[in-house]
This record gives sequence, structure tokens and C-alpha cells, in this order.
Amino acid sequence: MTLVEWSSNLLLTAFFAYLAGTLLFGGAVRGNKEGSFASESRWGRIAITVTVIGFLANLGYFFTRWAASGHIPLSNMFEFTAAFGMMLVGGFILIYFIYRTPALGMVVLPVALLVIAYASMFPRDISPLIPALQSYWLPIHVSTVVIAEGILAISAGAGLIYLLKNVDMKKKSKQRLWLEILMYALFLVLGFVVANSYFMLTDYEAAFDYVDKEGEAASVVYDMPPLFGMNEGVALDESTMEPIFEVPAFINGSKLTAVAWSVIVGTILYGLVRLVFRRRVAEMLQPLVRNTNSQLMDEVGYRSVIIGFPVFSLGALIFAMIWAQEAWGRFWGWDPKEVWALITWLFYAAYLHLRLGKGWQGEKSAWLAVGGFAIIMFNLVAVNLIIAGLHSYA
Repeated sequence: MTLVEWSSNLLLTAFFAYLAGTLLFGGAVRGNKEGSFASESRWGRIAITVTVIGFLANLGYFFTRWAASGHIPLSNMFEFTAAFGMMLVGGFILIYFIYRTPALGMVVLPVALLVIAYASMFPRDISPLIPALQSYWLPIHVSTVVIAEGILAISAGAGLIYLLKNVDMKKKSKQRLWLEILMYALFLVLGFVVANSYFMLTDYEAAFDYVDKEGEAASVVYDMPPLFGMNEGVALDESTMEPIFEVPAFINGSKLTAVAWSVIVGTILYGLVRLVFRRRVAEMLQPLVRNTNSQLMDEVGYRSVIIGFPVFSLGALIFAMIWAQEAWGRFWGWDPKEVWALITWLFYAAYLHLRLGKGWQGEKSAWLAVGGFAIIMFNLVAVNLIIAGLHSYA
């Protein structure tokens, strides 16, 4: 068996271990009687053991792929997103051994599963680094960013638990609406996985020639039926479905199509769940967090930001600007990825200011933590997939 095959098998092992860990953490929380936490100690030990085994397998994937490729596996969307899922679980394990909170595992691990499943939808081929990435700054800059985002995501998990416990789902309010919108957003990620898997199984492909933003001829292959066409796109096969809309050159119509199919399929899945259970998704989850300690979740969320923010500042701004100066001769250029890295940094800076200076704790802090994760995911999904820029090779 080759190193690449070992790497794939180890990632699959990690995925199923995280799935088992999710169920075990859910059982630990669900088994509690009112005011009792006996099952958390018993089942929590088994759940965290399985999760640690999965994380070790995840690390095995990372280092075997590194050995197979000859460079750190953080050079494309598959590698970066898979590493993000791994760091999310790593951050949770660290937090768990400090606070012993199974409810956090019940929320964080499913998100990590979605992130890894999302990663698996991208090409996994190992290819040589393009010249722009052949720098010692690749492992320094990108690994720091992925570690920081993994830690910051823990704050969102803690914030979500806080909101699920404290928002009154029986009473109509803005909080209830936004919490359900958050649940819907998770279904959109699941929609991407389902849609991509279906079209991969059917071997769907549609090739187009188009004119890129530099005015040069280029070609693209769609993995899903084209809803958005590339700039001045022409299908190479007459039987290919014609795109419904044509987008400007600075937008990638192929990737925008993938996002659109994610929305369509995710919305259908969400609607089916609501139809079958006749309740809001957040309302269905609320009983699982009834016994959690709100003050503890608030502390976990805050401490995660305190740790993750300086790491993000170092990797996404300082290291990134130094590398940009070496690669492109300028520290800052308003590239889409640079802009959203700055937006993310400003958001978490505002979080700390509002919490420390204005006393925003509890529910307000939880909403900010969840909002920060939404920005990270927008950067990961929308900015990477739709908007063309200097980082489009990723």
C-alpha cells in the first residue's frame, strides 16, 4: 500500500471515529437525568478516547500525505479544509481535558465531520507546488492560520450551546430566527456534500471555453450542471446544458454553480427535516443541552478567542504580509483573501473590545462567537470558490 493510500485510509478512519465520538458524546449528555451528570463521566471517557484515536489517525493522514507529496499538505482546498477539521478537533480535545464538557463534543465533532466531508469533495490529487507556493512561508503562514481558525471555531461551538440552552424556542423572537438560520446554514454545507457526491457518482462533466479576467482564452470543466456560465463561455459539447446566467470575469461561474447547487440541495434537506419532525431544528437539539453550565460555556468561548486571536493575528496578518512582500513586492494589495482576513481580524478585535470594555458577556458574547465562525466559513467557502484573486490557486 502506498503512502497516498495510507493517507486516505487514515483520514477515513478519523472520519468514522469522529462520527462514533459524536454519538457517544450525545449518549453521555442524553443519558443524564435532571440535575445529574453521572452518564457524562462514564460515557464521556469512552467518547473522548474514541475522539483521540480519531485525531491520531487524522495526524497520521497529515504526515503520510506530507511524506508522499514532499511538502506540507496545505497547498489546496482539500488539504487546507481537511487540516481545518483536524485542528478543530485538536482544539476541542485540549478544551475537553481542561473543562470536561461532553456537550461541546456533541456540537464540535459534527461540525468537524461536515468540514472533512466538505474537504473530500475537492480533488485529492497530489501535484507539485506551483512557483507561488514554493516558499518556506507556506508551512509558517498557512499552518498558523489553520491552527488559529480551529481554536476560534471552538468559541462558536461553546456559543452555540449557550444559545441553544438559553434562547426560548417557544417564543417568537429575533434570537430564535437567527438561531434557526444558523441551523439552516449547516444544512447548506451538507447540501454541498450530497450534491457533489451525486454528480461525482454519475460522472457528470461539462467543458467550456471562456475569456478570463486578463482577457485571455481559458477552459474550465464543470462537475455539476452549469447554472452560472463563465465570462463569454462557449460549451465544447453541443449537448451540454446551457448556463442560466453568465457572470463577470472576476467571478468563477463553475464554483458559483457549486454553491448554488449546495443551496438548492441543502434547502430541500432542511425542508424535509422540518416537514418530518414538524419542529425547528434548534428546538430539536435544545433538550440535549438542558443540563449544560451556561457560565462554563461562556468562559470556554471567551478563552478560545483569547488564545486564537493572537495566533490568527500572527499567521493571517503578520506572516501573510511578510510573505506577500517577498512574493509580490508589497505588504498589502486588497486581494479578496487579504480583505476577508482583515475583516475577520477586526471582528474578533471588536469581540474582545466589547467583552472587556463594554461587558458583553453571556448571550451577546455567544452571538459574536457564532458570527465570527460564520465569517471564517464565508472566507473558506464563498471567497475561495467564487471570487477570483491572487489566492485562487488554492
